[in-house]
Amino acid sequence: MSTSTSIRINQDLYDQARSEAACEHRTIAGQIEFWAKVGRAALDNPDLPVGFIAEALASMAEPRETATPFVPRVHQQ
Repeated sequence: MSTSTSIRINQDLYDQARSEAACEHRTIAGQIEFWAKVGRAALDNPDLPVGFIAEALASMAEPRETATPFVPRVHQQ
């Protein structure tokens, strides 16, 4: 069950979220939530690159039925 809460944010941040949300096919609220999750995970895991964290969180949000299965390369000798 999800609830909604209104908050005030800087207009520039809102505009950036709107632009990024359109590119990433998210709602504006979804984009800000994604940024918050990335930031929280980055603080919890300072040894991991932020790009890695963002990609990992985005991939975890993808539906499993559309995911491409991992196929390891065969090492040729």
